[in-house]
Amino acid sequence: MKKGPIARLTGRLPHPWSTVADWTITIAIAVGVVLLVKSFIVNPYRIPSSSMEPTFHCTGMPGCLGGSNDRVLANRFIWHFSDPKRGDVVVFEAPEEAAEQCGQAGTYVKRVIGLPGDTVRAAEGDVFVNGERLEEPYLREGHSATVPDFSVTLGNDEYWMMGDNRDMSCDSRRWGPVSRDRLIGPVFFVYWPISRIGFE
Repeated sequence: MKKGPIARLTGRLPHPWSTVADWTITIAIAVGVVLLVKSFIVNPYRIPSSSMEPTFHCTGMPGCLGGSNDRVLANRFIWHFSDPKRGDVVVFEAPEEAAEQCGQAGTYVKRVIGLPGDTVRAAEGDVFVNGERLEEPYLREGHSATVPDFSVTLGNDEYWMMGDNRDMSCDSRRWGPVSRDRLIGPVFFVYWPISRIGFE
């Protein structure tokens, strides 16, 4: 029988050390593959708050509609070949100002509303991009698109992020745009809870 590469490496060791070495190498390779996948291809995230209701659910906080916190996967790979699009739900590293304004830094999940060069404006509860009213079917019925009013023109590598639950979302309205280098990837799949499994 032809031996595999690990067996060839460990086959000369005395028993039980050959078995120990075989398992150690196998586990190390498996961990390495997982880390590579998480770093460059797909990474899991937990929805911590109600800022993206009703698109993504949470529990135990004001505004949460779910029985548990949704767990989602973000594609870290796709933006090597394409750019973020308006309407994408994305994972990103929040700017430093977010820690001051929201009391929390780190990784956020929000929706892309404005792209580089866009003028984003809110007036009387509606959002306008480059003068056109933005259709937002993902918002809860009867909820205002945004308050308070604002107007901003984005730079060449800036994105305007807002949560779908505008009343409960601390987002670009509070801490400004997000630069391209802070974007991690778009959310494409809910993997937990079982009742919520599906592609975004």
